[in-house]
Amino acid sequence: MNDAGAGLAGSNATVSARISPAGGLDILSRLEVARLRGASDSGLHGLLRRCALAVLTSGTISDDPRAILEQYPDFDIQVLQQDRGIKIELTKAPAQAFVDGQIIRGINELLVAVVRDIVYVSTQLEQIGSDLEPSDALTQVVFEILRNARILKPFIDPNLVVCWGGHSISREEYDYTKAVGYQLGLRGMDICTGCGPGAMKGPMKGATIAHAKQRRRNNRYIGITEPGIIAAESPNPIVNQLVIMPDIEKRLEAFVRMGHGIIVFPGGVGTAEEILYLLGILLHPDNADTPFPLILTGPRQSAPYFEQIDRFLRLALGDAVAQHYQIIVDDPTAVAKAMAKGIDKVRNNRLDTKDAFFFNWALRIPLEFQTPFRPTHEAMRALQIRHGRPLHELAADLRRAFSGIVAGNVKEEGVQAIEQNGPFDIDGDRDIMQALDRLLRAFVEQHRMKLPGGAAYVPCYRVITG
Repeated sequence: MNDAGAGLAGSNATVSARISPAGGLDILSRLEVARLRGASDSGLHGLLRRCALAVLTSGTISDDPRAILEQYPDFDIQVLQQDRGIKIELTKAPAQAFVDGQIIRGINELLVAVVRDIVYVSTQLEQIGSDLEPSDALTQVVFEILRNARILKPFIDPNLVVCWGGHSISREEYDYTKAVGYQLGLRGMDICTGCGPGAMKGPMKGATIAHAKQRRRNNRYIGITEPGIIAAESPNPIVNQLVIMPDIEKRLEAFVRMGHGIIVFPGGVGTAEEILYLLGILLHPDNADTPFPLILTGPRQSAPYFEQIDRFLRLALGDAVAQHYQIIVDDPTAVAKAMAKGIDKVRNNRLDTKDAFFFNWALRIPLEFQTPFRPTHEAMRALQIRHGRPLHELAADLRRAFSGIVAGNVKEEGVQAIEQNGPFDIDGDRDIMQALDRLLRAFVEQHRMKLPGGAAYVPCYRVITG
């Protein structure tokens, strides 16, 4: 329920309201509420405001991290402590989140997820894992966040497919993601994505129709994001379980620990980062016997995209890397069947190794894939993208290079760094740099760096190929 007051009419119309949280939210202490309310040096209130505004504009197509804040400069959110729980007070919130003065139920639930995760991360996680090895401690943090969000579901056979891909894709590619999601849904699979538009929305949309046809209930459409991304990629309206991880590394670990298989649709640098993250882990010798289905797929017109990705991966990491993925073009049914077969292998392996179905504890994720990377100009120049290194270490630095480009494209901190100091320099062995330059140029030409319709893309990086 809420008590709402309307603002100005039009595209920037606003509503002020005091709402009762929907969905699961544990009672907050007065200290936790005070931390949320205070615009302290920790920036907690600012973080809450940015993430809440992204949720309230769910479904908005934009990849500019500043645009929404500029559109609603007077928006504010406060969490109020009351004897019987909390209330969330919204001031000059986007009117699109309301119908006849009532906040949309799904948006209310996503708003609760924002409050929940920001409180939990800021007040609880520093106590976790102090007696563990660094890598185990970081995995424990990921587990605790997911458990607190009530995302982990025991006693369910493996069926969670993670779908990666770009927010800036063509209509044909988007329709294809829906077709694949539909085939997955017919086979009883749930969907997890990065929660934004494009290839993150399409599979969920297709699965909803299939789940309805199969009369399947309690379906999971999980969105996993992080504070630097959510402002540029607001959650799509189909997401019914949202988790905000503290940083990109924990977000990526959450995907691979929870997911039973991953499908990659066409995308840009963010998708390339995700591919390299997973392949770097699968290339580690300790994971040689761990089944993990990875399928790259798109419509027929996207075949050249996957050919470019495949060539780059083989050149940088060797031909043997290709044994960890398969490419299926223009065949949603074949993709779903291959994924179902791969997940069967995952199930049997988990039974043999006594590993949980809901969280892949056995997968070895090296510390270099878990440690947060802050893409400063100095850090980007220091990347060691050279042959002769262990393949998983080379993949880790390649992942960081793409992560830096993502930051320079859409994250507030990265955009500011580029404005102040110019583009990032990326250097390494000449053949890898030349291949990287060709790949990035293709992304630009195919409009995979930014959503079309705005200003022409200006690269936030400079690849040293000489």
